[in-house]
Amino acid sequence: MDIEYDFDVIVVGAGIAGITAAYLLTKDGHEVLLAERGNEPGEKNLSGGVFYSRVMDEIFENFSTQAPVERSITRNVLTLLNAESAVSVDYWDASLAEPTNAVTVLRAKLDPWLAEQAEEAGVTVMNGVKVDELVKSESGAVCGIRAGEDVLYAKIVVLADGVNSFLARSVGLRPAPAPAHLGVGVKSVIRIGEDAVNQRFGVSSDDGVAYALVGDATRGVPGGAFLYTNKDSISLGIVVNVADLAKSGHDVVDLHDHLLTHPFIEPLIAGGEVLEYGTHMVAEGGQAMVGRLAFDGAVIVGDAGGFTINNGFAIRGMDLAAESGRCAAQAIGVALRAGDYSAAGLAAYAENIAASWLGKDMATFKKAPELLASTPELYGQLGEYAASALRGVYRMDQTPRRKLSSLIVKKMKASGLSVWKLAKIVRKIQGGL
Repeated sequence: MDIEYDFDVIVVGAGIAGITAAYLLTKDGHEVLLAERGNEPGEKNLSGGVFYSRVMDEIFENFSTQAPVERSITRNVLTLLNAESAVSVDYWDASLAEPTNAVTVLRAKLDPWLAEQAEEAGVTVMNGVKVDELVKSESGAVCGIRAGEDVLYAKIVVLADGVNSFLARSVGLRPAPAPAHLGVGVKSVIRIGEDAVNQRFGVSSDDGVAYALVGDATRGVPGGAFLYTNKDSISLGIVVNVADLAKSGHDVVDLHDHLLTHPFIEPLIAGGEVLEYGTHMVAEGGQAMVGRLAFDGAVIVGDAGGFTINNGFAIRGMDLAAESGRCAAQAIGVALRAGDYSAAGLAAYAENIAASWLGKDMATFKKAPELLASTPELYGQLGEYAASALRGVYRMDQTPRRKLSSLIVKKMKASGLSVWKLAKIVRKIQGGL
């Protein structure tokens, strides 16, 4: 039967990927519905994150000057955290401020602003819409959505409904993600005041710092912790691999609470007020998780498509989501003009991904998840060794000092590491990071 379409495209999920796709498609002259489950965009997102935002300057003309960002990240700190010590690599670079390389954002502020840009461009934004299932045609192609008793038809549906993408799974477009490809995060947003942020982290009112922490931050469970400065608050939390968490016997909330009371962290949040607290599933599988992206009448973008990169130094998701939305919009525009909404007609989406920096970065770091998961020394032994060696350098206890080379070898043996183990870690890093 002939279908009377209500829209050219329906986008499910008003996160960064979904809003970007909807915005660009509308700017290209297509009629687009953006359906969001929350009462407003950003309501369902766990607030806070570092956004490598140059892609947004290309998509939204006024992003740098008008978007509600918190701080520009000009300092990045990688910390090996032990129970009573910490060893950090602290990198500050003024060139990261101009042009802006990365910003911290609170999604409850950013997503509504992005949705406003989309609405002003002509996107029909519908909040508070829980999409129950995808609608299929007699041929099996996706052709719309059902929300309660309402059915809306579209030539193409964009699935931007999060890492689990229950809609794609419900109609057999994708299997459930493997536990090894998922992380569970717990995050707090803690207000300490703008002056305290500036003083405790040694930053100006516009600049900020991002910490990545491994080791005792998660009590040795593969994963890590993060700390980002916002305007008058900090975002602080952990992400651990779901499969490894189950093996460890730890509770993820207890791990988060342990981090908040750690002697390295506690002074940074002293006297703070918890504004938000929540848990969230995140994609951890890298390129192995991406899989198929285009189907008859539908494409998958953002977290739903598995687009995240964690190389141990930087965790990226939002910039990848935006680029996936742009690549999808370009392919959908071609398909709509050709009148071909099949998987073959939408095949340009995967081609656009492969040709873009997104696809190239995913390929570059495709081995990173396996490397991080298979190197237990990163989550305790390496940090203890580094701290022990530095303790031997700096603690003057009235005993004769050793030469540095001798000290390094002695502490290495005491830690259980070896030159061979360190060389193996270096080789892994060379191959995966």
